[in-house]
Amino acid sequence: MQPSEFKTLLSYIHQCNTAQLHKDFLPFRACNQIVGWVRPDFMKSLYHYGVYKADDHIDTLPDTLTLQILGEKLIQDKIIQTMDELFDVYPSPHAKPIGQIDRAVLPSLGIIGTGVHLNGLVKKDNETHLWIAKRSPHKRLDPNKLDHIVAGGIPAGYTHKTALAKEAEEEANIPAELISKAEYTSVVTYSMLRPEGLRRDVLYCYDIWLPEEFQPTPIDGEAIGFELMKITDVYQRVCETNAFKFNINLVLIDLFLRLGIISSKSANAQMLKVGLKGKLFP
Repeated sequence: MQPSEFKTLLSYIHQCNTAQLHKDFLPFRACNQIVGWVRPDFMKSLYHYGVYKADDHIDTLPDTLTLQILGEKLIQDKIIQTMDELFDVYPSPHAKPIGQIDRAVLPSLGIIGTGVHLNGLVKKDNETHLWIAKRSPHKRLDPNKLDHIVAGGIPAGYTHKTALAKEAEEEANIPAELISKAEYTSVVTYSMLRPEGLRRDVLYCYDIWLPEEFQPTPIDGEAIGFELMKITDVYQRVCETNAFKFNINLVLIDLFLRLGIISSKSANAQMLKVGLKGKLFP
């Protein structure tokens, strides 16, 4: 890993950890637990929906209002545009969900979002290759960017394993008997400011070694096509361009470290490893 490459890779991590929760956001409580972090100006608008400042000065959702109904009201009043998909609300990555809310509302309330990412690997001519997807130009977030063969949010009621199977079939036409061979490898976390709001994300990463003859095909329109690339070429593309969706870079850095594309023994590699576990809490 050259110094310029390390600088670029570290910059991707820094770009995904721009949020200063203790400085710029207020804690938001529901079901007696802190579930989100909200900008003060947006918090003022939540007061119109019944959110109140409790005796301990923490802005709190009243017992008479569920998170799902709050989200529906914000969408009904055109403050947020729906994504027509419910996500579970987690106070922390290992906690049980305490409710559900429209996926589009997560960033405005700074609620943890969960996703699953799949590295579709192929051994060809004694070299490791990786399937890369091209995102649709009609995607709301990061249109036309490069992506994983399978990647997506985890809908309400799904685990990251069952969500992977669902997304694999819908996005790349990977059958259930094949995706069952995918192996859970790691988790990536970050808190960042994005145009859609505060992203506090937990990404569950999987690897699968696909048969050389397998050809992914786009089904649901999330991707417009797939390209099989040498892993070394993927590494150079990450280091030299901004072609990938913002969080794909982090999952790829994790992959490069595990495959030895980046030597794991160097101090710089250790910095990258630590950076992939970005803070979700102040």
